Amino acid sequence: MSIPRAELVTWLDEYLNIARIPDSSLNGLQFEGAETVTRIACAVDSTLATLEMAAESGADFLIVHHGWFWKQPVALTGPMARRVKVAATANLNLYASHLPLDVHSDVGNNAQMAQFLSLKHLEPFGDDRGLKLGFKGTLPVPMSLQDLADSVQKITGEVCLVHGGGKSMVSTVGIISGGAAGYVGQAAAAGVECFITGEPSHAHFADSFEYGINVIFCGHYESEVFGVKALSIKLEDTFGLPWQFLHLPTGL
Repeated sequence: MSIPRAELVTWLDEYLNIARIPDSSLNGLQFEGAETVTRIACAVDSTLATLEMAAESGADFLIVHHGWFWKQPVALTGPMARRVKVAATANLNLYASHLPLDVHSDVGNNAQMAQFLSLKHLEPFGDDRGLKLGFKGTLPVPMSLQDLADSVQKITGEVCLVHGGGKSMVSTVGIISGGAAGYVGQAAAAGVECFITGEPSHAHFADSFEYGINVIFCGHYESEVFGVKALSIKLEDTFGLPWQFLHLPTGL
């Protein structure tokens, strides 16, 4: 199966609401490669190693959560130049989706984690300039904090850091993937008993204890593998495109 690149990019832009979600990332097609797409690769990051793996896999369209271009212009020198050369040599398209792939109600990182944890009564929470970043919901049955942490560890594969600042039994869970340690206060205000996010922050280390809420840190990388995988499955179901996940964990 194959699809014209322009058609695939238009579909992705619309499905992910690229134009309507404010973000520091330049979301969408960041590098133009082959005009016809036959095989997808997906990854969390767009490092040189990721691009080399994508090229070796035979992919002509790479979807990432963290792309090349953010707020400031970047000179195409040094490591960035090497990334561009690999992509150009392989005729590899690079498509990035940052916040749109966090907040999406179906294939988003947070929605997917909520689904894996079987959360019920989901609703958006975690405000960033009017944009709700995550989801909160209730567990099918209350769980101990340790059992919940074990469940999170099973779906991420990452050893979790647990801050037991709240109740030992948990019913209400909130999720914002990545670097959302600064949202502990919002989670507590929303009635969340355990907040799940990616990486901890020194500046917010004591927040969980001072707000009286449990927090599970499951790794920035591991909390953001879900979206690119779910989106690739969606593309396979919609267009018949084969896909491969490129796993390059950072341990953070």
